[in-house]
Amino acid sequence: MPSLTLPTATVEYRATGPENSEFPPVVFVHGALVDHRLWIPVADLLAARGFRCVLPDWPLGSHRIPVVGDLTPAGVAAMVRDVITALGLEDVTLVGNDTGGAICQLVVDAYPEVIGRLVLTNCDAFDKFPPFPFNLVFAMLRGKVSIKMLTELMRVRALRHSPLGYGLLFRPDPELTASWLRPCQTDAAIRANLATLLRHIAATDLTDVAGRLPRFTKPVRLVWGTRDRCFTPALGRRLAAAFPHATMVEVPHASTFVALDAPQAVADAVTAVSTSAAGAQ
Repeated sequence: MPSLTLPTATVEYRATGPENSEFPPVVFVHGALVDHRLWIPVADLLAARGFRCVLPDWPLGSHRIPVVGDLTPAGVAAMVRDVITALGLEDVTLVGNDTGGAICQLVVDAYPEVIGRLVLTNCDAFDKFPPFPFNLVFAMLRGKVSIKMLTELMRVRALRHSPLGYGLLFRPDPELTASWLRPCQTDAAIRANLATLLRHIAATDLTDVAGRLPRFTKPVRLVWGTRDRCFTPALGRRLAAAFPHATMVEVPHASTFVALDAPQAVADAVTAVSTSAAGAQ
């Protein structure tokens, strides 16, 4: 994959779809311990419709190039801005999930000028950063040694696909989930990156940011899997209400990773928000 050298990190990314698209470019932000492959089904659908899609591997634990810069949630939000700027993208549709959805909220709070519209799937919000039981899991993963121990245990597929791992996936792909953990299993620097990030997540509360979300007056779509026991539909409705111009689509038979469970619903939301009269504002 190509990479971008930013002031604080080197970020690998995948790009798909026509470079000279008539539609606004789409930039995706995944969550902790996954990578750009979370978004491939959605990006492939959008690319077939003529959208230019950029899928970076953000330094959230499954990245392959260690980072020496700021690995706070706010620091990763600055990286999102830097990637958009480095690629010369304008009027971006920003799409986030899980921890990445929290980072998207920080982006539209701090750098609203680079974002044209926002699409969020099930993600952290308010004081749910992270929600139960992942607040307990993250508490166990704030040191390099504990990360090494737990990720080694996750080599066992039953544990990896349990509620302590990727249990919220409806149809987990054993090879994919194993590969998401491999950087932490094999690289001490990646483990140190993840430990730093999780310590800073523990000290971050999105409630303060949520109080400023009404300032983001551009179009927002939420695509929420209703079978999510962690990021519940009620949390999604509360988050949608925080934005002045937001709509929410509830997706039955989908959970946290809506992009894998129901990629068509996410692609349709991106298309709608990018092509509607509201999306042109």
